[in-house]
Amino acid sequence: MTEILADPVGGTRPPLTLVKTPTAPEAASEPAVVETPVEPGVEAVDRVDNPLADWLSVPDAPVLPVWARSAASIKANTAAFVRLTWWQARYHGVRTPKYLVKTLLLAARGFFRATVGLWPTLSAQDHTATVKALRAQSRAKPEDVELATRLQMAHAARTRTRRWRFGAAAVGVAAATIGIALADPLLQTGMAGAIVTPLAYLGRGKETHLLDQGAPPLRVDMSAQQLNDALRAAGLLKSGRANEDEKDAPRVSCSMGPVRDGRGWAVIFDLPRGGGKTASDVLAKREVIAQELGVDEIQVIMSRVRAAKGGNAGRVSMWVADDDPYLGTPNPSPLASLEQFSVWEPIPFGQDARGNRIEVPVMWQSMFFGGLPRRGKTFTQRLMTAAGLLDAYVRHYVADGKGGADWMPMRAVAHRLVMGAEDDAVEALKAMLAELLVEMERRFAILRELPTSICPEGKLTPEIVKAKNLPVIFVTIDELQEYFTAMEKDDREQVINDLCRIARRGPAAGFVSNFASQRPDADSVPTKLREIITLRYSTQVVDRASSDMVLGKGKAAQGADASVLSEEHKGVGVLVTGPASYVTVRADYLDGPGFAALCQKGRVLRQAADQLTGDAAGDVTAAADASGVKLPPILSDALEVMRHSPRMFTTDLIAALVNLDEDVYGDFNAERLASELEAAGVKRTSKQVKISGTNAAGYQRRDIEAAVPAEILLAHG
Repeated sequence: MTEILADPVGGTRPPLTLVKTPTAPEAASEPAVVETPVEPGVEAVDRVDNPLADWLSVPDAPVLPVWARSAASIKANTAAFVRLTWWQARYHGVRTPKYLVKTLLLAARGFFRATVGLWPTLSAQDHTATVKALRAQSRAKPEDVELATRLQMAHAARTRTRRWRFGAAAVGVAAATIGIALADPLLQTGMAGAIVTPLAYLGRGKETHLLDQGAPPLRVDMSAQQLNDALRAAGLLKSGRANEDEKDAPRVSCSMGPVRDGRGWAVIFDLPRGGGKTASDVLAKREVIAQELGVDEIQVIMSRVRAAKGGNAGRVSMWVADDDPYLGTPNPSPLASLEQFSVWEPIPFGQDARGNRIEVPVMWQSMFFGGLPRRGKTFTQRLMTAAGLLDAYVRHYVADGKGGADWMPMRAVAHRLVMGAEDDAVEALKAMLAELLVEMERRFAILRELPTSICPEGKLTPEIVKAKNLPVIFVTIDELQEYFTAMEKDDREQVINDLCRIARRGPAAGFVSNFASQRPDADSVPTKLREIITLRYSTQVVDRASSDMVLGKGKAAQGADASVLSEEHKGVGVLVTGPASYVTVRADYLDGPGFAALCQKGRVLRQAADQLTGDAAGDVTAAADASGVKLPPILSDALEVMRHSPRMFTTDLIAALVNLDEDVYGDFNAERLASELEAAGVKRTSKQVKISGTNAAGYQRRDIEAAVPAEILLAHG
């Protein structure tokens, strides 16, 4: 029978012939028939009844070996071979005199062995045996004349044979000696080599090696067997039966490698089925695997291969570096040489172990940086802010709980800048957060009123930024723990709630949160704030628990563990970009002067776009820097630490200056401070100030501002 089937895209298909299926009564008397759709005129290669199916099946195997499947792989392996060849040439080249002496000693032993071996022939021992036998018989039968004649003939033959054999040997040695002595030096070398080489070969022993067995200076040399042994030692592979030499033990199957890949070895492997182990189990055993491979765990880079890249739950990508991939000269940030940058593009951040460029998209994101002091945390956090400096339509709100020099250059750009964690700075931070919340709600009200043709997703867009003058807002807070430590409980809870609202709802309104803390514990940075942060970065921490506090619970077990970093890894950290996405990054380097130069460049960009607002617009120190007027350092620093205070006691002013730059102000006292300020042009209207009902020696900010050149105050006051 036939059936016409409608084609999904219109028309009809050719009729398909269906083999009749027996009904129930027929089935009892007829054999079962399998229905097989047959398309007329087409012979499918993979049909069961095709006799050529097996012969025409294409092998499911790559045509090229693993190392030759890409230009990069060929280049890397060729370069590795050249390096290895050059090293071996140098290694054996310096040992040439040793090899020559060793060759001569082997040749001497070979000559002795040759002489011992040839002696029976030279001495005609075969004739000697005959002579000895006849002599014994002659002694027994001295009257036998025929026997005596035979003995004389045998003795003559032995003597004659010895003469010509020794003579031939002597002539050969003499000829070789004379030939070598009279030959050209190059020919002498060749002839000597032709003689010495077989003699040295004859003089060798079973354990004798002419050349030293030099190992190339690679800290890692990986093979499939070593990989299996390491995984088995880590408990990820079952062992074979006893006394079977592991021949029947389960093994991984490598879909790639091990092959040379840059300055290391790369391999992609699948765990065997039936063992109950997954790729996540392999990642959790990183330290053990590194130990079994004979390397530090920082050299082992592992990750799961997801389905989107042809992976499965048991497939692991592993790269083992020859040495520590995160040491050496830091890479300069490409931002330092740019004139402009759009924060709507991913921000250049650093490089991974293999040298791949890592870029971080920050729009619609919030960020948290954590780690121990003096590991490059602030320098790395500033990279994100530096990108925003080069975009005139980014407005910066900055607070630094430490109050040091790291963020001082931001006074040239920042709409709001809070320095330190004293009482006045804490109040300024609270006011800044309140201002941000009002602005966030104002923006949502504007976005709600816009038609979908302009605002299709209810979010800020580059077009809306300029059309409605709603610049992207970077909220940068460094040393969060300093603020929380300085606050009372009620204020602390209020600030935490404000930060959570900004981090949770702010991204849709164009807010990018960038927080950092040295002590990422529950007291310093509450869990409810950390857990809503989308991007996290951690420099070295003391243990896996601290790493999880920064990067997220359970991340260390997945391989994202910042505790494996050491003191030498400055500017290196683990970046988590998603629930199962992380990478160890060597962040780009942007030093203090480079950051200050970007701040000045950002000020010029904002002035040209009429986007210089807030504190930066009225900051006399920043204005002086932009105008090329050099203020005395004591004047500039005093204005900076008094940013939030109209007046300050002398003792508090000195303490704030020491916190700002201990090397410069560490030995200041009241007399020296007064002398330096007077030399800078400060004229005190009163030596006493009243703060909270207390009178004491101090300074008015207006007295210090009065020392600034009048043209700057008029232009920017």
